[in-house]
Amino acid sequence: MAAGERQGRDYLQRHRIPELLHRLSALVLYHRPDRPREFLVQALEKVKDGRRAEGEYPNLMDEDNVVAMFGLLDVVGQGHITAAQHREALKTLGLSTEDLQIEDDAIITLEVFTEEVKKRMLESWAVH
Repeated sequence: MAAGERQGRDYLQRHRIPELLHRLSALVLYHRPDRPREFLVQALEKVKDGRRAEGEYPNLMDEDNVVAMFGLLDVVGQGHITAAQHREALKTLGLSTEDLQIEDDAIITLEVFTEEVKKRMLESWAVH
């Protein structure tokens, strides 16, 4: 690999550009706006406002979606899911589980699941 190419890759990784582009692309595909460029500008403005704590970050999932996802995981309606299901759900959403401190035998309620998803979504945008 040439030095210039390596420097370019390092630059992109350091500034987490691939992750940002992936998230923005996912937003466009999810919402399918009539005016995608304008939509992307608005999404980037939301990221900027979110960093300044003046607004919310753009998200693919609202609270209703998170509740629905929990319901799909809690197939028998017990009101809780396993730690393994919780970890896999976070990974499916593209959220980090590196620092997740939940025992393997933990019971995850809807409230815990919703708060963790929200927290990790905010953290994922905050790096941009």
